[in-house]
Amino acid sequence: MKKTGRDGLQRAVRQISGVPVTAYDADGEIDLALSARIAREIGEAGVLNVIAAGNTGEFFSLTYEEIRSLTAAVIEQAAPVTHVTAAVGRSLREAVALGRAAAADGADAVMAHYPGDPFAGPGAKIDYFRALAEAMEIPVIAYLRSDKAGVEDLVRLAEHDNIVAIKYAAPNPIRLGEAVRATEHCDTVWVCGLAESWAPPFQAQGAQGFTSGLVNVFPEISIAIHAALEAGDYATARAQIDRIVEFEQLRTLFDNGTNVTVVKEALEMIGTAVGPVRLPGVPRLPAADRARLAQIVRDVREAHAS
Repeated sequence: MKKTGRDGLQRAVRQISGVPVTAYDADGEIDLALSARIAREIGEAGVLNVIAAGNTGEFFSLTYEEIRSLTAAVIEQAAPVTHVTAAVGRSLREAVALGRAAAADGADAVMAHYPGDPFAGPGAKIDYFRALAEAMEIPVIAYLRSDKAGVEDLVRLAEHDNIVAIKYAAPNPIRLGEAVRATEHCDTVWVCGLAESWAPPFQAQGAQGFTSGLVNVFPEISIAIHAALEAGDYATARAQIDRIVEFEQLRTLFDNGTNVTVVKEALEMIGTAVGPVRLPGVPRLPAADRARLAQIVRDVREAHAS
């Protein structure tokens, strides 16, 4: 895949940023080969950016060394067909070290997970992103999961020369719109970080593209949704979203504890065994929910075949 630096990366994040699952073997260790293959297949399906060790990749359940190994494997396999963004986070020093290792391995960018420290101030979290951007030689995507930071702080974030995009994942489109208007002088891309279902209202407020875990299972639906939104065809986008709305609703069970569980079990249902989710995620769906997921997967696949 021909890549053209910052401009090429921004074109990619304006489409879909797919987040591949992390596969485990029978002993619960990362299956690097399978994990990398899944990432590559997402790219081969037409997704222009994959995020190694993102939320759907169970970042917070992985050790530092596991993240490094997983990211390197994904870069090796997926970089020829798509952009690869390396997820980093936790302490600032760990994030910098992970980012520099990923850059050395050939990552196109890093995505900084939202700081999880319970005693961190909203403005200081913006400072965390900016400090990481200062330390990186490759572009940084900031993953913003809260609307607590004021618009003036969001302007400070968008104005940093090395912040290429802001993945906005707070369910507050009004605040998003305020931030987009306040940063029109920046070339930073605001991206919908709440996946397909939130993409239409976020696009109306100025976001471009979206992130997706669905692409692990049904990349063709994600791509169809994006294409419809790009064409301004909201009726088609809504019809495509309706096909997977129950799938996405199952991912919100137990306070979003099944977010990754549903994706992994759906993958197994179509023939790719990736192992259960690590704690504290919900390892397996309850039987009734698993049966409902199986029916959803059958219905989507049958509709696609016809």
